[in-house]
Amino acid sequence: MSNLSQVDQITSLHKNNELQLLCFRLEKDKDLYAVNVFKIREVVKYQGQLTIVSHEKSSLIEGLITIRELTIPLIDMRKWFYYDSTNKTKDLTPYGIKHEKDEDDVIMICEFSRWTIGVRIYEADRILNKRWTEMEQSAGIGGNGGNSKLVSRTRYFDGKLVQVVDIEKMLVDVFPWIEEEKKEELIKVSRLKSNKIILLADDSPSVLKTMQIILDKIGIAHIDFINGQKLLDYLFSPNIDMENIGMIITDLEMPEASGFEVIKQVKNNPISAHIPIVVNSSMSGSSNEDMARSLNADDFISKSNPIEIEKAIKQFIIDKQEDK
Repeated sequence: MSNLSQVDQITSLHKNNELQLLCFRLEKDKDLYAVNVFKIREVVKYQGQLTIVSHEKSSLIEGLITIRELTIPLIDMRKWFYYDSTNKTKDLTPYGIKHEKDEDDVIMICEFSRWTIGVRIYEADRILNKRWTEMEQSAGIGGNGGNSKLVSRTRYFDGKLVQVVDIEKMLVDVFPWIEEEKKEELIKVSRLKSNKIILLADDSPSVLKTMQIILDKIGIAHIDFINGQKLLDYLFSPNIDMENIGMIITDLEMPEASGFEVIKQVKNNPISAHIPIVVNSSMSGSSNEDMARSLNADDFISKSNPIEIEKAIKQFIIDKQEDK
């Protein structure tokens, strides 16, 4: 068992525009993939029981496993790579992780978006230390847009490609009712009036799409960026009127410049320090929020929650308009 919960150390890495990736494979000697260490509680070899919850061959949930009295759903990541949201009845059984006879399952226990899940992989490799400037945007498996399964890529020690998985997208595919709940919450939000613009940064195409729907429903103009550096380049480009920017909404994990870097640069610059920054993150744990606030972020909300987004817009844009 390998415990990866070095919260303070990892948060410090993010603060310095660095990250740690757990590299892993889904097949022996095949491609390398990765997930941010901060989303992984631990990696375990599992010999326990699997409680089947669905006999559908198209199911992404293998069943339920219990680890130290915690019962969580188990997802086979290789099956998810072959999942097609336009063909939800596709038989996924041929695509599961294949171990040698009598080998234990290797499972990443992942925590994000206030969820805990087990993710079956073939093998864990090693932890890779990178700067966000060394991360590149990825076109991803499954094509462009909301169907992509990868968000970024970088290089291994020997130069091999390492591809970072869009684990939030996996959560939405496995539990589609999460999005249905957001649609129900979306009905409750009000249409607001403001001539201010929101700058939005997130490297996940699926998250960007969700956020666009929410902001459009609320009625606030927004300009969207696929990473923090592109947002910063726009904000600090010539002829930008900072007074037109009502708020910045940023993810924390992004190639080229993390959300922490966005907060630092915006808040440390006198011409932009007045712009409210709201962190929209799936990263569990209070230390991320504490770190963001220590850099003068104005608010920290759970990933793409329509009610919380509306509340933040009212607080940082609408209420300020009315006070003038």
